[in-house]
Amino acid sequence: MLHEPLHLRDAAVPRDRPFEGSFSSLEQPRRDGPRGGFDLVQRLYPKTRDWLPVLQRLRISPDAAIELARLSSRNGTDFLAELMASELVDGQQLCRALAENLGLTWEDEVDPDRLVISREAAMALLAGQRWHHPVGYIGADGVVGYLLAPQGIEISALRSRLEGSAEIARKIKLVAPDTLRAALLDFLRPDLLRQATMGLFDRHSYLSARMVANAWQGGMVGVLLVAIPGLLLLAPGTTWLVMHVVFSLFFLACIGLRFFALAAVDRKRSAPPPRPQANMPVYSLLVALYREAEVVPELVAALERIEWPRSKLDIKLVCEADDAETLRALRVLQLPGHMEIVEVPPSEPRTKPKALAYALPLARGEVVALYDAEDHPHPNQLLHAWQTFLESPDDVACVQAPLEIANRGASILARMFAFEYAALFRGMLPWLSGKRLPVPLGGTSNHFRRAAIEQAGGWDPYNVTEDADLGMRLARFGYRTETIRCPTWETAPEHLSAWLPQRTRWFKGWVQTWLVHMRHPWRLLRELGFWPFFVGQILFAGMVMSALAHPFLLLTGVALAIDFALERQSTGWKSTLLAIDLMSVAGGYLSFLLLGWQVLKLREKLGFWKIVLFTPVYWMMLSWAAWRAVWQLWRTPFLWEKTPHRPLRAGAVLPRQ
Repeated sequence: MLHEPLHLRDAAVPRDRPFEGSFSSLEQPRRDGPRGGFDLVQRLYPKTRDWLPVLQRLRISPDAAIELARLSSRNGTDFLAELMASELVDGQQLCRALAENLGLTWEDEVDPDRLVISREAAMALLAGQRWHHPVGYIGADGVVGYLLAPQGIEISALRSRLEGSAEIARKIKLVAPDTLRAALLDFLRPDLLRQATMGLFDRHSYLSARMVANAWQGGMVGVLLVAIPGLLLLAPGTTWLVMHVVFSLFFLACIGLRFFALAAVDRKRSAPPPRPQANMPVYSLLVALYREAEVVPELVAALERIEWPRSKLDIKLVCEADDAETLRALRVLQLPGHMEIVEVPPSEPRTKPKALAYALPLARGEVVALYDAEDHPHPNQLLHAWQTFLESPDDVACVQAPLEIANRGASILARMFAFEYAALFRGMLPWLSGKRLPVPLGGTSNHFRRAAIEQAGGWDPYNVTEDADLGMRLARFGYRTETIRCPTWETAPEHLSAWLPQRTRWFKGWVQTWLVHMRHPWRLLRELGFWPFFVGQILFAGMVMSALAHPFLLLTGVALAIDFALERQSTGWKSTLLAIDLMSVAGGYLSFLLLGWQVLKLREKLGFWKIVLFTPVYWMMLSWAAWRAVWQLWRTPFLWEKTPHRPLRAGAVLPRQ
């Protein structure tokens, strides 16, 4: 595939979107034109008749009206939704024009303390479920009236209702959707924060990482911490042999998993994206941002390249309320109407999953996808994910897109990171998905059925690898994950200072996930079945234990080899240990390299010798991160070590999109 550099010019928002007609030539008001004016609009699209007086007040041209009506017909939306998505007018202008047409008054500002509404109804409004329902509001005179946002309403039905009751007409005031939404957010902020931090614990406490370990797990750790040193003093040879056998079992299990994935690698190309249809759902994208001011322009440009009807696209840019730099960078860009900044009130724990849990009730999509600040999703990714949901049974709750590394040539660490990602997203995850096994999700480019993720309890704010935990939790609730080939490009850490904290967080989260789901082992076995349960042990406990044990196996093997070379003889237990160590370490390296090699594209295999030579060093670095993670789990279990992101360098390339 050809490559082209990503320049700064790409930060500009494109006007020619495949799913949204361009209004650049239609913005000047014209009463008559080549298409015959508003009479022609009414003849071509009779449903627009009630909107024509409002369009004339707003000085929308007939050409623009025809384009809006065409999009409404194609996307299966109402005319108002396309008008608001076009950004030809803002919410205040639309509110006033509609109020004048209907003979109503309007509110420019809304005081949250004067709202009269239940919290359940307010939540439904924020999720876009009942925007056409009026909201009680105490006026300046103390009389309760009603606020109505012009969203999802039918003018003819509303006019008939108003004409039938002068009392209702006096009490209703129109308000811009953004104005009402801001007031409802302020009204619900304590509830949203409580739900974000305690929602999973309140519903499924046994699945929450808020408690690091339960009583029997803590007791078992205490027993091992006392027993292992004592046994090493009393019977060092036997104890070392048993420990090596246990560690090697984890190594061999991980090796076997990689070889199974290797045998099932599928090299089929991605299918073409499906054609747009009127039944496309509202799609919500959640993007958690924290101290990301530098990459905000690239992120917004990448999100704007996504192909989906703008009237059905709902993007939430989720920021900490005290992250002034990121918020300022977002507001400078003058975001389009389908992008909303969600400010999460500062509170503990300060984690990405808490921010996502706060934003989920505000999303209005039937399908919800996650992206990170540095992501550049393929423009067709939503189309591929949606098509996969259409073709899959209802138990498919998640579609995972692969992650590709755009800066693989920046350093040896970035190259190793890209190699790992290739093996994981092109090899391991598709195999797990195909075998209907638990899939440890990547932290981005997950696409969820909204109903399924809500049933499973959403994201755990106390788990620092919320993605892997959610993949296991979905499996426990009877759901499956599918994978697609349409990728997201992102940058890898280029230096140890960025790589080590990130990898520490991953290992710590995997241990958290294992502890959470192994609180009741027999229950987990019943819910998953034997093979999914067994594979789950390898994916979490196996990978962490392998990283922890690697330096001991490697150093013991080297010491024994030197001992044999000097003594020119071998004893039984030493020979056994050496054989176990060599098999574990060599098999681990070999399976890691073979799986990665098998899934690499031809151009990516250039310089493979560097990966081979650096693998022993890289695995020792993984061990360092794993031991650091165990220490952090003891001292600061909920610490989220932020990975810094930078804009793509001039030399970074993305495949042609």
